[in-house]
Amino acid sequence: MEDTEARWTADQVLALAPDAASRTAGTRLAAPAPWSGTGAAGAAVWGLCAGSGSRPYQTVVDLSGPAFACSCPSRKFPCKHALGLLLLWAEGDGGPVAAGAAAPEWAEQWTAARRKKAEAAAAAAGSDAEPEPDAAAAGLDAARKRAERRAIRVEGGAAELEQRLTDLLRSGLAGSDRAGYQQWDEIAARMVDAQAPGLATRVRQLGTAAGAGGDWPSRMLEEAGLLHLLARGFLGRQGLPGPLAETVRTRIGFTVDAADVLAGPLVRAQWLVLAQYDTADERLTTRRIWLYDAVGGQFALLLSFGAAGRAPELTLPVGTVLDADLAFRPAAVPLRAVLGTRYGTSVPEDVPPGTTVGAALDSYGAALSQDPWLDAWPVLLTDVVPLPGQDRWRVADAAHDAAVPLLGADHWRLASISGGRPVTLFAEAGATGFRPLAGWTRASPRPIPLPTPRAP
Repeated sequence: MEDTEARWTADQVLALAPDAASRTAGTRLAAPAPWSGTGAAGAAVWGLCAGSGSRPYQTVVDLSGPAFACSCPSRKFPCKHALGLLLLWAEGDGGPVAAGAAAPEWAEQWTAARRKKAEAAAAAAGSDAEPEPDAAAAGLDAARKRAERRAIRVEGGAAELEQRLTDLLRSGLAGSDRAGYQQWDEIAARMVDAQAPGLATRVRQLGTAAGAGGDWPSRMLEEAGLLHLLARGFLGRQGLPGPLAETVRTRIGFTVDAADVLAGPLVRAQWLVLAQYDTADERLTTRRIWLYDAVGGQFALLLSFGAAGRAPELTLPVGTVLDADLAFRPAAVPLRAVLGTRYGTSVPEDVPPGTTVGAALDSYGAALSQDPWLDAWPVLLTDVVPLPGQDRWRVADAAHDAAVPLLGADHWRLASISGGRPVTLFAEAGATGFRPLAGWTRASPRPIPLPTPRAP
């Protein structure tokens, strides 16, 4: 069987790495010397990589997932061997990984098991079997009671938080930067006990603002205002419009099962994978994947989670075009989506159209009016130029009609893509500037991933 998957670029492969150490180690393995028995057929790529032991590691990748398997002991997905193999495969038909080879038994067994699992899941999803009426009614009643109990706990937490914020403002913000983080950690723990993880996260952000330096009182007051608004929104949710009430519930920490979301309206389109990056704390690793439908002009955000120290399972190569169904979670500003059926992948033919800096700021402002708790808003900019400054970089329209700060301090890769000429740029708009995530050269319609700088 011939290689039917379009070969990825090295940037696309390295964007899959769970961390910087894996990127470095995978790059070192992107040489023919340690590899043998490599090949590609259909959506599978495989190879044997010599390691420190007597037996080589068996590495196989399912490009349609993508999914990875390796006999090495690493707990990272993909591991360095999978990254090295994909980098070799990305060199093209004349490289070390030839297309059309017959898969070895160990690779075929793994890919066959994945096909069988997918077929079983599809059969289960299409089954018409329904639970007995009495059992279904009992299950619904139990779920309703659990939801009611949780709502009461969250209401108690929101009321307590309101009182804490009132006490904070009555006593004044002076000295909050010297009071330490313990009080905020204790309040956050109380919100976790109240089953309101969204409130807990924002309480921690409030505590962080106090020690951030600069004009921290203004930032702290802004965070306190947003936190108060969220608590009040939940307590008065019955009087809110439906989409806004759903937004408040989501920000508080209520979730809707992915299966229930997929049971609603689906949007099938050619989704360009714009960016993928991870953020982590001591509890959780969160992966954000941005998609864009150029025909419909619609963005979508996929979130995937992994336990602390482990990469989330969902991985989509930046720069591929995914023919797939998406279902959007209910919200005042529908961005978060659930990935449904995937029908195939391709490569982009053109650079997607974007907008000006001014129009992007207008769209961000309109989104904030619907959801004031937005952490990031996707913007696609056309004909912009990155400009270094004494303290911060900026991005400006080619005519310099409007400019905004770029988050982070080092944007030389973006500058190298630009070369002083206008480029297309994908970024996240936030309260203090734009976070650049991908750029396009004039030579290729594929986005080039950019380092994800931390906000100052």
